[in-house]
Amino acid sequence: MTATPESLSLIAYAPATTRGDSRPLAIVNGMERTFPGLRLEWTISEAGQLVPLPQRDEWVAQGRRDGPGIPLVCDGGGASSRVTLSGWARPASSSPGNLGLFEVHADMPWNATGIAAAAAVMEDIGDCSRAFWGHVTPEGLAVTVADQYRHPEDEPHLPPKGLPSLKLPWELPTPAIPSYLGWLNYWSAAAARAIGFPDPSRDADLLSRARPTATGGWVVQLTEAPLDLDDPVHLDTLKRTYERFPAIGGRAEP
Repeated sequence: MTATPESLSLIAYAPATTRGDSRPLAIVNGMERTFPGLRLEWTISEAGQLVPLPQRDEWVAQGRRDGPGIPLVCDGGGASSRVTLSGWARPASSSPGNLGLFEVHADMPWNATGIAAAAAVMEDIGDCSRAFWGHVTPEGLAVTVADQYRHPEDEPHLPPKGLPSLKLPWELPTPAIPSYLGWLNYWSAAAARAIGFPDPSRDADLLSRARPTATGGWVVQLTEAPLDLDDPVHLDTLKRTYERFPAIGGRAEP
């Protein structure tokens, strides 16, 4: 990266919400539990102003204005260190297997606290949302991932930095197959089976930076520091991990 990112971006892809779903509030409470000192008791107005939420739990339980999910909640810190959390429905037409999803998004600051807390936050949000898969990645890498997707008109398709081409998410047969790799990767038990992880004889390095979750999934960290694709060691690690798991992005069977 040519500049230090402003935040770490977390996304989790989970089964669609249902009536009376308890997951939105569980996710909010879980993020507070795993991020030191965090209180998500504010939202942001359309004018960009912080608005306190004295009845936060009840407000979250009501869902979003545009449907079920998690309305935007945040802490009361300054913009450069703010933590935000939200979630919404992803339509079946743009989802793997033509199944609607619940997509959870969080942003954490790029500082010592945010980086240190990221794995625990990913684990808790992944488990609380019952996510198929998820990731935490420096915000700037989203552009690189977008360039990895092969669109019908892309011929030939040459992704940046020698990374592999990926199928578009809605071309995958099941939401249990991760669309791409991040710095921290949450793989549910179903996702781990779908990609063939772990294989002790092949995954010793990844297992040294992996943690099992209470629901049978895994949080797998690719590099000690957050991914920086201008670092040759990081880029090589990312490429080797794609080679190890050809099912990711729908490139081949595991």
